[in-house]
Amino acid sequence: MNEIDFWRLSAVEISRLTRVGDISAEQVTQSHVDRMAKINPQLNAVVEDLSTAALERACYLDAKRASGAELGPLHGVPVTIKINVDQAGSPTSNGVFAFKDIIAEKNAPLVTNLLNAGAIVIGRTNTPEFSFRAETENRLYGRTHNPWGLHASPGGSSGGAGAAVMSGIGALAHGNDIGGSLRFPAYATGAVTIKPGLNRVPAWNPSQKVERGVLAQQMSVQGFLARSVDDLRLGMQTAVQPCLGDPFHAPVPWDGERLKTPVKVAFTKNMYEFNLDPEVSKALDEAKSALIDAGYEVEEVDLPLLRECAMEGYRALLTEVSHTIGADIQTHGSPAIKMVFEEYYRQFPQMDKEEFVEALAKRTYYARMWSEFMDTYPLVLTPFLPNPIFKPDRDLEGAEGVREVLGAALYSYSMNYVGLPAGIVPARLSILQGGQQPIGVQLVGQRWREDLICNAMGEIESRVGRMSEPLWELLD
Repeated sequence: MNEIDFWRLSAVEISRLTRVGDISAEQVTQSHVDRMAKINPQLNAVVEDLSTAALERACYLDAKRASGAELGPLHGVPVTIKINVDQAGSPTSNGVFAFKDIIAEKNAPLVTNLLNAGAIVIGRTNTPEFSFRAETENRLYGRTHNPWGLHASPGGSSGGAGAAVMSGIGALAHGNDIGGSLRFPAYATGAVTIKPGLNRVPAWNPSQKVERGVLAQQMSVQGFLARSVDDLRLGMQTAVQPCLGDPFHAPVPWDGERLKTPVKVAFTKNMYEFNLDPEVSKALDEAKSALIDAGYEVEEVDLPLLRECAMEGYRALLTEVSHTIGADIQTHGSPAIKMVFEEYYRQFPQMDKEEFVEALAKRTYYARMWSEFMDTYPLVLTPFLPNPIFKPDRDLEGAEGVREVLGAALYSYSMNYVGLPAGIVPARLSILQGGQQPIGVQLVGQRWREDLICNAMGEIESRVGRMSEPLWELLD
């Protein structure tokens, strides 16, 4: 491989080769910096270029290896960080113009864990205002484009992360997810991701002035988008390291106990009041076949109160959001984000105080039902959306637009509400009007069993292939 192509290497390959000295961290980083300079202008995925600091760190890591010091599992791996978490010396703007000068003095736990593991941050990626759309556009940095083409949204809110990693800007991309913000971009770009379960990855922004709301603490999680399951697994094993800043973090080992085989997988195509697109149906069938061929026992079943859990959970979250950041949205938000939130509130009506308190209590009921269900079915294979990813700004097209973008995402925010891990893996590359489009499926796992999800997604990936290769042919 020519040195200029080191950006094509996986995170696993980079770690292995830099640790033994076959290639240097500086060579790898320079290749990624060059790739970012070439491809980012057409995508606007990275909105803060940290190339200079990245190359300095790469030289430091090379010197560390030469000295014989102990090296981390992500030694020399270029990564990106989303602009809504603290990274010392960078603004935590959250895509809001009024917050552009909030410069973090300390790192969030995930950033610390990445640096301790030897990663190199080459840039920070875009998000919508307040990180609260399934789209990625704001007045501060502009719009991020899907590398597959202008016909498709890049998803949100970690849309910059998905576009970056899939186009070759970094081998791992940090993102977060309160209702689908890791999974929408993975679905849109063909990346793989896992929304970790409740308290799995430590989370805290040292720059915050007040504590987050209870549901924000219990539904929002930190994670990665990657081009392969192996890379995702490597990143997640780093991310779960503990931090005192998050007192509720659960330091559970990554690998859980070996389950009795065959592992049972619950399977559904039920989209309730929404119609399932034939291409999404085919993707689900391909994923199901891959799991059966790998020795899983797949059974079509009804899921426990999925729609009720989803609707009640998102209504509760928006009720909390209106009380915690609602004033900021009205004061600092663009007309677009205000319009989107007005429609959110129409489709997910806010609760009064008594209903909100009752909903928080009932959340445990839903979580218990799912835990009991998943004692029989440790994995659940579901759609993520009923259709391929929507077009850019679909959520600005009134009630039907928001309904297609968010209202139909029942399998997304329901999993945040009950705190279960959920992954997205591409299962089909379709030819749609406007261009090629990967279509993913969702795999939900038992609590603390992100490893089970990775294993199953790996079987689907081995059959379907990684989406980065056809994408790079399209881009280059």
